[in-house]
Amino acid sequence: MRAVVIGSGVGGLACAIRLAAMGLEVLVLEKQDGPGGRARVHRAEGFTFDMGPTVITVPPFLEDLFATGPGNPRLYPDFPEEEGLRATERYVKLVPLDPFYRIHFPDGTHFDYKDDREHLLSEIRRLAPEDLEGYLRFEQDAKAIFQRGFLELGFTHFGSLLDLLRVAPDLLRLDAVRPLFSFVKKYFRNPKMRRVFSFESLLIGGNPLSVPAIYAMIHFVERTWGVHFAMGGTGALVRGMVRKLEELGGKVRYQAPVRRILTRKGKAVGVVLESGERIDADLVVSNADYVHTYGELLASEDRRLHGDWRLKRTRLSMSLFVAYFGFRARGDEGERLKHHNVLLSERYEGLLRDIFLRKVLPEDFAHYLHLPTLTDPSLAPPGHHAAYTLVPVPHNGSGLDWRELGPSYLEKALRYLDEAGFLPGLMDRLVYTHYITPDYFQWTLNSHLGNAFGPEPVLWQTASLRPHNRSEDVKGLYLVGQSYQPGAGLPSVLMSAKMTARLIAHDLGLERAPKGLLEARV
Repeated sequence: MRAVVIGSGVGGLACAIRLAAMGLEVLVLEKQDGPGGRARVHRAEGFTFDMGPTVITVPPFLEDLFATGPGNPRLYPDFPEEEGLRATERYVKLVPLDPFYRIHFPDGTHFDYKDDREHLLSEIRRLAPEDLEGYLRFEQDAKAIFQRGFLELGFTHFGSLLDLLRVAPDLLRLDAVRPLFSFVKKYFRNPKMRRVFSFESLLIGGNPLSVPAIYAMIHFVERTWGVHFAMGGTGALVRGMVRKLEELGGKVRYQAPVRRILTRKGKAVGVVLESGERIDADLVVSNADYVHTYGELLASEDRRLHGDWRLKRTRLSMSLFVAYFGFRARGDEGERLKHHNVLLSERYEGLLRDIFLRKVLPEDFAHYLHLPTLTDPSLAPPGHHAAYTLVPVPHNGSGLDWRELGPSYLEKALRYLDEAGFLPGLMDRLVYTHYITPDYFQWTLNSHLGNAFGPEPVLWQTASLRPHNRSEDVKGLYLVGQSYQPGAGLPSVLMSAKMTARLIAHDLGLERAPKGLLEARV
């Protein structure tokens, strides 16, 4: 039985690995000349840049994936026991980061965010002693949300509204449906602490002012398993996944963009490439953007529940401007900066409204500055650093012309890092620059309007209200990745792959679920 997977992003590769472990013949089709999707790698002049995700959390999910074997897709248990990373180390080396992030405030102060509870308390005591008691209450309530929303429900596929209604009383009791920033404001009076404990939803494309407070669980996801880095970059993780897939007999074909998903009598039967080549399949898995999958890859007559009316109503996440740059090291970069840096602006709520709601390009901006050569010097030539700085911007529904804006915005972003003192003298030390805009997400990654994270994770696009991993319109069509359940972010995408593989196993009669667990999970 053949499965065709559209896209070699992390979700597509992870799902393909589990399908190959089931014994299916798996072919992954990738538009680009290499794997990774958003996690592609850009190499130039001796520098290696991860183009996308760099924050790796929940290593046991990767261990679970790399431990799969023939006849053992490891669809259960959901949360594997802590057994070290013996299987993972065959494919990629993960190292923990300390701190997870250094959060910089405009007044020159900073907050080092890590999993050490006493350290967190000391940071709060140093910057906002009035919020120490509030943090203790936040910690207790966020942990309860984490327990219910992640540990107990994380792998649940919400296939109907009834599934959501079953858990709604618990979510209401935990106050997990109010906006995250509003939730955080209950506990913290200091503006700095409100930002520290709400910004993380931006890492999955969510506006802290709009996403439900269930995302407060991210605090405990990171505190439980830490934040890690793949030596060699996230691209090394992707290469390890490709190697694992090939060991199981799966194949990846590059420069093979899909033009259409073929159907017959309401069932997916293969795909047609842009070249006109037809590839037959018994089932199809799309790792592509939700709007692109339903709006471009499927014929209109195949879309009953996901017609144009629904696609147009989908609220999409923001996009990104990312500047990749190599520069001569001065030797003191690690004094003010860490591996992951969050550079906050004077404004917070106003800036978020500009990007997500007004869809205008603000004069000010916040950065996520990634400096991986502090951890892995091999990513740059000797005596140099490789870095990227990421700036949230509106998606292309804004009408902004990035062909005109791009060069000046690149200079503005890099000059800010120099003149604000994060990388003093940077403009004179630059040896290489490259950048991507929302146009890259739209035209290279086929992401509708250049969104960077799929449907925005607002309450009405969460759980059963988020696109499902099994198509309701076309039998034999399955979906995986950040556009679908449970959402964006590396842990969620790995969970999505496992959920989708489980649905396929169930539909094919291949599942061997523990008694009583199937009904609760499928």
